[in-house]
Amino acid sequence: MTKLGPLALTVCSSAFIKLGRAQAAACGYPDLPIAVVPHPFSARSREQVRELAAQCANDIAKLVANLDNSEPSGTRAAIATRTALFEVDDDLQAINAFIMQQRWGDGLPVVPPTGERVAAMLRGSPRKADEVIARIAPGFGAASIERIAINAVMAGCEPAHLPVLIAATAAVCERPFNLQGVQTTTDPVAVWLIVNGPIAQQLNMNSGANCLGQGNWANATLGRALRLILQNIGGALPGDMDRATQGQPGKISFCCAENEAENPWQALHVERGYQPAQSTVTVVGAEGTMNMHSYGKNADDILRVFADTMMHGPSNEYVHGGEPWIVLSPEHAEILHDAGYSKADVQQKLWEWSKMQAGRMTPEDMGRAQASRTAAYGPINADTLLTIAHTPQDIAIIVAGGAGAHTVYIPCFGNTRSVTRAIE
Repeated sequence: MTKLGPLALTVCSSAFIKLGRAQAAACGYPDLPIAVVPHPFSARSREQVRELAAQCANDIAKLVANLDNSEPSGTRAAIATRTALFEVDDDLQAINAFIMQQRWGDGLPVVPPTGERVAAMLRGSPRKADEVIARIAPGFGAASIERIAINAVMAGCEPAHLPVLIAATAAVCERPFNLQGVQTTTDPVAVWLIVNGPIAQQLNMNSGANCLGQGNWANATLGRALRLILQNIGGALPGDMDRATQGQPGKISFCCAENEAENPWQALHVERGYQPAQSTVTVVGAEGTMNMHSYGKNADDILRVFADTMMHGPSNEYVHGGEPWIVLSPEHAEILHDAGYSKADVQQKLWEWSKMQAGRMTPEDMGRAQASRTAAYGPINADTLLTIAHTPQDIAIIVAGGAGAHTVYIPCFGNTRSVTRAIE
């Protein structure tokens, strides 16, 4: 009798072949067979989809029949935790050209990660250079302290920024964040960093005017460094394992601090169980930003128009029950607080007033909601009122920004939940 080992193959659409091959190679299976379904699906009829599914099932059966139980022909390139040295001409343009040729950059000039600069960056943390914090999907590269430091140097960070990046790297790899989905989806999701606690002031981070924009060293370089970590250690190269249809500017850098001084309620990290004197970083799978400009003076009027903005048919959050984020301006937060509303009151009203009829979706998207949320709702039809999140508490709220009657709605990817980690 022959004892068969585990058999494996990949099933993907034709648009994701590069992702499938790249991830298989990164995991040590460069020859893993792939069953391919022609892309796209959205323009095909149900009968055509059935035919494609039947053909794919036949392909899978043929591939399985030819599989053997041998060991993978490759080895995981991600196992090593120390990095190699390269000799490059001592010219900034030549160095950047080499880095872009290796696909280590983000399209902007980088700071050359020389041995001296990396050593200086490592002094920002007492942890050992070869300590591995996590393995980063989808390539599952080993995120050692040294590798995090290298990307921090390239992004322009200072040594004092390193503990934030270490905590953020660990946070994105926690299961609720669903980094595999965030890194490989066609959705324009970016990782948004929110920093709370004393370290935000120590690093001179911007939590006020233009906090989501340009002009602050820590905000810009921290967000950029995490993106380079996700790309260079996680292997999510654009067009390969990163399959975003358009992407978004936040994929270069997306980072701010909460304006705790002007927050009339508990700060985000305190709300999540940390002490006010602790420093934390929160990672969010964010789709983008939507400005909500209202000079309303009545709290309910303001929340009503905010809820109207959140309600939209082509939304992952209504399909799955998401985690939408609201960045309240200090002015709007003051109006709501003066009306006697707690943060929980605001969440409850937004949750109730943003309920949307499933019929506002396309029939195909309503089918996705039926597949995802029938267990919670029972049968879903066009008249079913879907909530944007499973519970009111899933609508996350921070206060940030400067003067002005502007609040920002940040929809999430849907299949992700934010994670908060302490900064050591």
